[in-house]
Amino acid sequence: MPAALVGGAPLPPGISPPPGAGAPLPSRTPAGAGAVWVEPPRKLCNKVLRAVQQHGMLRPGDRVLLGLSGGKDSLTLLHALRQLQSRTPFAWELGACTVDPMADGFDPSPLIPYLAELGVPYYYERDDILGSAAAVASAPGGGRVSICAFCSRMKRGVLYRVARTHGYNVLALAHHLDDCAESFLMSALHNGALRTMKAHYKVDEGDLRVVRPMVYVREAEAERFADEQLLPVRSGKGRGL
Repeated sequence: MPAALVGGAPLPPGISPPPGAGAPLPSRTPAGAGAVWVEPPRKLCNKVLRAVQQHGMLRPGDRVLLGLSGGKDSLTLLHALRQLQSRTPFAWELGACTVDPMADGFDPSPLIPYLAELGVPYYYERDDILGSAAAVASAPGGGRVSICAFCSRMKRGVLYRVARTHGYNVLALAHHLDDCAESFLMSALHNGALRTMKAHYKVDEGDLRVVRPMVYVREAEAERFADEQLLPVRSGKGRGL
Protein backbone atom coordinates (compact mmCIF):
# COMPACT_ATOMS: atom_id res chain seq x y z
CA MET A 1 0.00 0.00 0.00
CA PRO A 2 1.41 3.45 -0.89
CA ALA A 3 2.77 5.52 1.93
CA ALA A 4 0.40 8.04 3.45
CA LEU A 5 1.93 11.45 4.01
CA VAL A 6 1.05 13.09 7.29
CA GLY A 7 2.12 16.43 8.71
CA GLY A 8 2.75 18.34 5.48
CA ALA A 9 4.58 17.62 2.24
CA PRO A 10 8.39 17.44 2.32
CA LEU A 11 10.20 20.43 0.89
CA PRO A 12 12.00 19.88 -2.42
CA PRO A 13 15.81 19.67 -2.22
CA GLY A 14 17.45 23.07 -1.97
CA ILE A 15 14.56 24.79 -0.22
CA SER A 16 15.15 26.67 3.04
CA PRO A 17 15.31 24.74 6.35
CA PRO A 18 12.20 23.73 8.31
CA PRO A 19 10.46 26.37 10.43
CA GLY A 20 11.98 26.70 13.86
CA ALA A 21 15.52 25.66 12.91
CA GLY A 22 17.88 27.43 15.27
CA ALA A 23 15.13 28.17 17.78
CA PRO A 24 14.97 26.57 21.26
CA LEU A 25 12.66 23.63 21.68
CA PRO A 26 9.45 24.07 23.68
CA SER A 27 9.46 22.22 26.99
CA ARG A 28 6.85 19.96 28.46
CA THR A 29 6.27 18.47 31.87
CA PRO A 30 5.70 14.71 32.10
CA ALA A 31 2.13 13.44 31.92
CA GLY A 32 1.06 16.34 29.71
CA ALA A 33 -1.57 15.65 27.05
CA GLY A 34 -0.94 16.13 23.35
CA ALA A 35 2.20 15.92 21.29
CA VAL A 36 4.93 18.44 22.08
CA TRP A 37 8.62 18.38 21.24
CA VAL A 38 10.67 17.47 24.30
CA GLU A 39 14.41 17.76 24.68
CA PRO A 40 16.24 14.59 25.78
CA PRO A 41 18.76 14.77 28.62
CA ARG A 42 22.00 16.59 27.80
CA LYS A 43 24.09 13.44 28.28
CA LEU A 44 22.01 11.54 25.73
CA CYS A 45 22.07 14.45 23.27
CA ASN A 46 25.84 14.79 23.61
CA LYS A 47 26.27 11.12 22.74
CA VAL A 48 24.15 11.56 19.63
CA LEU A 49 26.12 14.67 18.67
CA ARG A 50 29.43 12.84 19.19
CA ALA A 51 28.32 9.97 16.94
CA VAL A 52 27.11 12.39 14.25
CA GLN A 53 30.38 14.34 14.32
CA GLN A 54 32.79 11.40 14.56
CA HIS A 55 31.13 9.44 11.76
CA GLY A 56 30.16 12.37 9.52
CA MET A 57 26.49 11.43 9.54
CA LEU A 58 25.02 14.82 8.61
CA ARG A 59 25.89 17.16 5.75
CA PRO A 60 24.39 20.45 4.56
CA GLY A 61 21.22 19.87 2.56
CA ASP A 62 20.68 16.30 3.75
CA ARG A 63 17.11 15.02 3.79
CA VAL A 64 16.94 12.50 6.65
CA LEU A 65 14.20 9.89 6.92
CA LEU A 66 13.88 8.28 10.35
CA GLY A 67 12.69 4.68 10.52
CA LEU A 68 10.07 5.08 13.26
CA SER A 69 8.82 1.75 14.61
CA GLY A 70 7.10 3.40 17.56
CA GLY A 71 9.38 1.80 20.13
CA LYS A 72 11.22 3.69 22.83
CA ASP A 73 14.44 3.85 20.80
CA SER A 74 13.06 5.34 17.59
CA LEU A 75 10.83 7.80 19.46
CA THR A 76 13.81 8.92 21.53
CA LEU A 77 15.86 9.38 18.36
CA LEU A 78 13.03 11.42 16.81
CA HIS A 79 13.23 13.95 19.61
CA ALA A 80 17.04 13.84 19.74
CA LEU A 81 17.28 14.57 16.00
CA ARG A 82 14.84 17.46 16.33
CA GLN A 83 16.94 18.86 19.15
CA LEU A 84 20.07 18.46 17.02
CA GLN A 85 18.36 20.04 14.00
CA SER A 86 17.51 23.16 15.99
CA ARG A 87 21.18 23.67 16.81
CA THR A 88 22.97 22.55 13.65
CA PRO A 89 24.79 25.43 11.90
CA PHE A 90 23.56 24.23 8.49
CA ALA A 91 20.16 23.29 7.10
CA TRP A 92 18.92 19.72 6.82
CA GLU A 93 15.45 18.21 6.77
CA LEU A 94 13.81 15.54 8.91
CA GLY A 95 10.96 13.18 8.06
CA ALA A 96 9.80 9.86 9.46
CA CYS A 97 8.38 6.60 8.14
CA THR A 98 6.59 3.80 9.97
CA VAL A 99 6.24 0.36 8.42
CA ASP A 100 3.12 -1.37 9.74
CA PRO A 101 3.79 -5.12 9.26
CA MET A 102 0.09 -5.91 9.86
CA ALA A 103 0.94 -8.13 12.81
CA ASP A 104 -1.70 -9.27 15.29
CA GLY A 105 -1.43 -7.35 18.55
CA PHE A 106 0.65 -4.53 17.10
CA ASP A 107 -0.98 -1.29 15.97
CA PRO A 108 1.33 1.65 15.27
CA SER A 109 -1.47 3.79 13.77
CA PRO A 110 -1.70 6.08 16.86
CA LEU A 111 1.62 7.48 15.66
CA ILE A 112 -0.23 9.15 12.77
CA PRO A 113 -1.94 11.88 14.85
CA TYR A 114 1.14 12.15 17.07
CA LEU A 115 3.44 12.98 14.14
CA ALA A 116 0.79 15.26 12.65
CA GLU A 117 0.73 17.28 15.88
CA LEU A 118 4.52 17.52 15.82
CA GLY A 119 4.39 18.72 12.22
CA VAL A 120 6.87 16.16 10.90
CA PRO A 121 6.57 14.96 7.28
CA TYR A 122 5.42 11.40 7.94
CA TYR A 123 4.86 8.32 5.81
CA TYR A 124 2.78 5.42 7.09
CA GLU A 125 3.32 2.25 5.07
CA ARG A 126 1.23 -0.90 5.56
CA ASP A 127 2.88 -4.07 4.26
CA ASP A 128 1.93 -7.66 5.08
CA ILE A 129 5.48 -8.61 6.04
CA LEU A 130 4.44 -11.41 8.39
CA GLY A 131 2.19 -12.89 5.70
CA SER A 132 5.10 -12.89 3.26
CA ALA A 133 7.34 -14.48 5.88
CA ALA A 134 4.78 -17.22 6.53
CA ALA A 135 4.60 -17.96 2.80
CA VAL A 136 8.39 -18.25 2.58
CA ALA A 137 8.55 -20.47 5.65
CA SER A 138 5.92 -22.84 4.25
CA ALA A 139 7.63 -23.14 0.86
CA PRO A 140 10.00 -26.07 0.14
CA GLY A 141 13.26 -25.39 1.93
CA GLY A 142 11.71 -22.55 3.87
CA GLY A 143 12.73 -24.09 7.15
CA ARG A 144 16.29 -22.99 6.50
CA VAL A 145 15.26 -19.33 6.17
CA SER A 146 15.69 -17.03 9.16
CA ILE A 147 12.28 -15.43 9.53
CA CYS A 148 13.67 -12.60 11.66
CA ALA A 149 16.29 -11.79 9.05
CA PHE A 150 13.71 -12.05 6.25
CA CYS A 151 11.31 -9.64 7.98
CA SER A 152 14.13 -7.21 8.74
CA ARG A 153 15.19 -7.16 5.08
CA MET A 154 11.60 -6.65 3.96
CA LYS A 155 11.12 -3.71 6.32
CA ARG A 156 14.42 -2.16 5.29
CA GLY A 157 13.38 -2.48 1.66
CA VAL A 158 10.17 -0.56 2.33
CA LEU A 159 12.13 2.20 4.06
CA TYR A 160 14.55 2.42 1.12
CA ARG A 161 11.65 2.68 -1.32
CA VAL A 162 9.89 5.42 0.64
CA ALA A 163 13.16 7.37 0.99
CA ARG A 164 13.84 7.18 -2.74
CA THR A 165 10.26 7.99 -3.73
CA HIS A 166 10.16 11.14 -1.62
CA GLY A 167 13.68 12.39 -2.19
CA TYR A 168 15.43 11.51 1.07
CA ASN A 169 19.13 10.68 0.84
CA VAL A 170 19.76 9.55 4.44
CA LEU A 171 18.00 6.82 6.42
CA ALA A 172 18.37 7.10 10.20
CA LEU A 173 17.95 3.97 12.31
CA ALA A 174 17.63 3.87 16.10
CA HIS A 175 20.02 1.05 16.98
CA HIS A 176 21.85 1.84 20.22
CA LEU A 177 25.06 0.69 21.92
CA ASP A 178 23.39 -2.39 23.42
CA ASP A 179 22.23 -3.46 19.94
CA CYS A 180 25.75 -3.09 18.59
CA ALA A 181 27.21 -5.13 21.45
CA GLU A 182 24.61 -7.87 20.92
CA SER A 183 25.32 -7.91 17.20
CA PHE A 184 29.05 -8.21 17.89
CA LEU A 185 28.59 -11.17 20.24
CA MET A 186 26.20 -12.97 17.91
CA SER A 187 28.61 -12.54 15.01
CA ALA A 188 31.54 -13.77 17.09
CA LEU A 189 29.75 -16.77 18.63
CA HIS A 190 27.73 -17.91 15.60
CA ASN A 191 29.91 -16.89 12.66
CA GLY A 192 33.39 -16.62 14.14
CA ALA A 193 33.70 -13.06 12.84
CA LEU A 194 34.47 -9.92 14.82
CA ARG A 195 31.99 -7.49 13.33
CA THR A 196 28.90 -5.51 14.22
CA MET A 197 26.52 -2.96 12.70
CA LYS A 198 28.12 0.02 10.98
CA ALA A 199 27.47 3.50 12.33
CA HIS A 200 27.41 5.05 8.84
CA TYR A 201 27.52 3.46 5.41
CA LYS A 202 26.29 3.83 1.86
CA VAL A 203 23.96 1.23 0.32
CA ASP A 204 25.20 -0.80 -2.65
CA GLU A 205 23.25 1.34 -5.13
CA GLY A 206 25.11 4.40 -3.85
CA ASP A 207 22.08 6.67 -3.60
CA LEU A 208 21.31 6.34 0.11
CA ARG A 209 23.35 6.63 3.29
CA VAL A 210 22.32 4.76 6.45
CA VAL A 211 23.20 6.28 9.82
CA ARG A 212 22.82 5.14 13.42
CA PRO A 213 23.08 8.28 15.58
CA MET A 214 22.45 6.40 18.86
CA VAL A 215 25.44 4.02 18.64
CA TYR A 216 26.88 5.54 21.85
CA VAL A 217 23.54 5.66 23.71
CA ARG A 218 22.64 2.88 26.16
CA GLU A 219 19.22 1.27 25.89
CA ALA A 220 18.39 2.23 29.48
CA GLU A 221 18.91 5.92 28.65
CA ALA A 222 16.36 5.80 25.83
CA GLU A 223 13.92 3.82 27.97
CA ARG A 224 14.22 6.28 30.85
CA PHE A 225 13.58 9.28 28.59
CA ALA A 226 10.58 7.64 26.90
CA ASP A 227 9.08 6.68 30.25
CA GLU A 228 9.62 10.06 31.89
CA GLN A 229 8.12 11.98 28.97
CA LEU A 230 5.28 9.51 28.41
CA LEU A 231 6.12 9.10 24.75
CA PRO A 232 3.49 7.05 22.83
CA VAL A 233 5.55 3.84 22.76
CA ARG A 234 3.94 1.07 20.74
CA SER A 235 4.48 -2.51 21.85
CA GLY A 236 3.81 -5.90 20.28
CA LYS A 237 5.53 -8.63 18.31
CA GLY A 238 5.55 -6.62 15.09
CA ARG A 239 7.45 -3.61 16.43
CA GLY A 240 10.94 -5.08 16.17
CA LEU A 241 10.62 -6.23 12.57
